[in-house]
Amino acid sequence: MTTPHRTGASAGPRAGGPRAGGSRAGGSRAGGSRTGGSRAGGSRRRQVQGGAPLPLLVPALIGLAFLVLPLVALLIRTPWASMPELLTSTEVWQALRLSLICATAATVVSMVIGVPLAWLLARVEFPGRGLVRALVTLPLVLPPVVGGVALLMALGRNGVVGQWLDSWFGITLPFTTTGVILAEAFVAMPFLVISVEGTLRAADPRYEEAATTLGASRFTAFRRVTLPLIAPGIAAGAVLAWARALGEFGATITFAGNFPGRTQTMPLAVYLALQSDPEAAVALSLVLLAVSVAVLAGLRDRWMTAS
Repeated sequence: MTTPHRTGASAGPRAGGPRAGGSRAGGSRAGGSRTGGSRAGGSRRRQVQGGAPLPLLVPALIGLAFLVLPLVALLIRTPWASMPELLTSTEVWQALRLSLICATAATVVSMVIGVPLAWLLARVEFPGRGLVRALVTLPLVLPPVVGGVALLMALGRNGVVGQWLDSWFGITLPFTTTGVILAEAFVAMPFLVISVEGTLRAADPRYEEAATTLGASRFTAFRRVTLPLIAPGIAAGAVLAWARALGEFGATITFAGNFPGRTQTMPLAVYLALQSDPEAAVALSLVLLAVSVAVLAGLRDRWMTAS
C-alpha cells in the first residue's frame, strides 16, 4: 500500500515538472516577444528620426534658405579688395570704437543692476512677482523705437525724471554718449536678467542656506557662494547683452540721435552709409555679422548641444 503512494508522490513532481518547464518556456517566449517588441519600437523610432516627410521637408528647406540666403548674399557682395581701406577710414573707425565702448559700458550697467534683479526674482517671494518679471522682459518684445520714445519721456529734458536732473544737477542725457549707453542698456538688460534668473533657479539653494546657518549674512552668502555657482550664467547673459547692445538701432537713434563721433554707433553708420557709400555699409554689416557669429560660437555649448 505504501508503494503506490510513493509512486504517486514521485510521479507528481515529474508531472508537474513539464508544466513548470512549460511555464518557463512560455515566460521565455513572452520575454522574447517583449524584447522583439522593444527592438521593433526602437527601429520605428529610428525610422521616424531618420526620415522626413516631403510636406515637412520642403517648407523646412525654404525656411533655411530664407534665413541663410541674405547672409550669403552679404558675403558675395562684400568688396573684399577694398575692405582694409573701408574699415580703417575715420568715420568707420569712430563708429566702431564708439560702438565697442558703449556696448561694453551698457553691459557693465546691465550686470550691476541686472544680477541683483535676477536674484530678487529667483530667490524672494513677494506679491506681484509675476508682474515684475513681465515688466522686466517687456523690452524684449517692445519695438526699439517705442523704447527710445519712452526713454525720452522719462529722461528727456522735459521728461518725468529728466527735468529734475536738468534743473537740479544740470545733467542732460538725450543726444549724448551717455544716452547711447542708457538706450543700449534698456534693450539689452532683459537678456542678462533672464539668463541669470534661469541659472539661479537651477542652482541648489541649500548651499546658501548652509552658509547662512554658519553665520554668514545673505549678502555674504550671495557674494561668496551664489556668485561662483552662477558665474557661467552671468557670462552667457553678459555676452548676449553685449551683442544686443552692439546691434541696437531704434532706441539709440530716437533717444541719442545720430551725431558722428558722439552718438553714431555702427548700426547708425550702416544706415547712413547705405545712402551715400553702399560699399562702406556692406563692410560695416560684415563686421556686425562676424561679431554675431563669434557670440553664437562662444555660446555653442549652451545653445547648440543636442540634449
